[in-house]
Amino acid sequence: MVEKTMSYTSTLKEYLALTKPGIVTLVLITTLGGMYIGSKGNLEPITVFWTLLGTGLAAAGSAVINMFFDRDIDRVMERTSSRPIPRGAVNPTGALIFGLALILVSFFVLTVFINSTAALLAMIASFSYVVLYTVLLKRRTPIATEVGGISGALPPVIGYVAGSGELDLRAFVLFLIMFMWQPPHFWVLALKYKDDYARAGVPTLPVARGVFITKIKTLIYTVSLLPLSIIPYAIGMTGKLYLVTALVLSILYTVYTLKFLFSKKEESMKLFFFSIIYIAVLFSMMIIDLVKV
Repeated sequence: MVEKTMSYTSTLKEYLALTKPGIVTLVLITTLGGMYIGSKGNLEPITVFWTLLGTGLAAAGSAVINMFFDRDIDRVMERTSSRPIPRGAVNPTGALIFGLALILVSFFVLTVFINSTAALLAMIASFSYVVLYTVLLKRRTPIATEVGGISGALPPVIGYVAGSGELDLRAFVLFLIMFMWQPPHFWVLALKYKDDYARAGVPTLPVARGVFITKIKTLIYTVSLLPLSIIPYAIGMTGKLYLVTALVLSILYTVYTLKFLFSKKEESMKLFFFSIIYIAVLFSMMIIDLVKV
């Protein structure tokens, strides 16, 4: 009996690992931020619960299906070889069914308890990550990174729609900032694991175009965040405190990226971690300095 219980617990842990809990947590944080902005600070606990549950299930299900399709390259890459499916801890078919079930439940939850727009956006996020990114583009072209950014940029929009009931300019601004932030954030990490991706035959930008081109594109995207980060203030969404913070953060991000461009280093985890700080502080200040009109 004890052995069976331990076996069930172990299996549960393996299936939980398939959902990429760390990434789902980040998705939920940005979703909650979008909800707060959409509701202008008037969050309803029950709405928060169902929105986070539905969005979290969609993100988790997408992650599971991603691991199903990537199981062959995950075995080759050192960074991913210890995942449940490559280790044989989870049956691939079982993982696929699990992932699909999570996405279906997500659609039901968001449709019934929130609204159809939020449900549709969650399905678009899952489709862009699983079908467009994982299945169609990841193994063929470095453009996959930009296309894959769609799924990562939609959670705050889902939260905004859940909080406001509308899909408007503010929602688009949240999407645009998140969309433009993701490629440079990923490319710095891809540089660190360039050899790993090359071994698996995945043409990330560093593998397909080289280190220098990756640095250049990282700078282009980083620089674009400066004007984009000012838009919330320009449209009356936030106040001057946010504006000053956004300017300082964006200038620092650009300076750090320029420094990386002209350095001989082929990777910079400091820049990677700064990108996380950047987006976290930017959204936090958006919430703190929200103009409630």
